[in-house]
Amino acid sequence: MKFKKHVFICANQKPAPKKSCGEAHGLALVDAFKEALKQRGLQIDIRAQRAGCLDTCALGPSMVVYPEGTYYGNVQLSDVEEIVESHLVNDQPVERLVLPF
Repeated sequence: MKFKKHVFICANQKPAPKKSCGEAHGLALVDAFKEALKQRGLQIDIRAQRAGCLDTCALGPSMVVYPEGTYYGNVQLSDVEEIVESHLVNDQPVERLVLPF
């Protein structure tokens, strides 16, 4: 099955004192994105799943949306609905969260 968009949310956990997305609610973000997509009936076309390290630990929790390759940093649970509606549904990245690289 080919998805129109694929969202990878870092849920990597590193031993303290290193910052890691998994420790900073990475798994909760995965669940929140899956639920938001399911509520809209989008889980057929858009897949959200946990990922390993995206090499943006200091900027996390982080995620990336493909096929665009848009990286987001410091994603909070309160940002999920905005990302889903703006980027995943309407193809407009949430600029305040986009990582500049």
